[in-house]
Amino acid sequence: MSESTKRARMHTAEHVLSAVMRIHYGAPRNIELHLGDKKTKCDYLPEQQLAEVDIKKIEQLVNDELSKNHIVSSFFLQRSEARDYDLWKVPADAETIRIYKIGNFDAQPCAGPHVSYTANVGRFHILSHEQKDAGIIRIRFRVEG
Repeated sequence: MSESTKRARMHTAEHVLSAVMRIHYGAPRNIELHLGDKKTKCDYLPEQQLAEVDIKKIEQLVNDELSKNHIVSSFFLQRSEARDYDLWKVPADAETIRIYKIGNFDAQPCAGPHVSYTANVGRFHILSHEQKDAGIIRIRFRVEG
């Protein structure tokens, strides 16, 4: 498997994880991200401290969404049209913004590579998690298959 394919799988998984964290745990977005080909880490600020049962539920919710085989598509908007999106990662001078849409589940600005269907990601697995300062949770994950 090529490095770009691995990166696309991890990137798409990160989008689904971030949407799960936003929808189910009130974390507005990841506040830190290191995207790797073998493992990725994301930091979130959920509304409450997460227990082990929550971590298992997060893993299951991500895998449930991936298995729905959502179409992953993209479209472009002018910055003035993208006000409803979280633009914190978008460079201030970017006039045209790419939005990646994962079925009807999520849509976020992004310039990275993605798979065409969520089932192409593989199985999402949380490798570890740790509570950081100020309520931040760090989740390390990989995709298998």
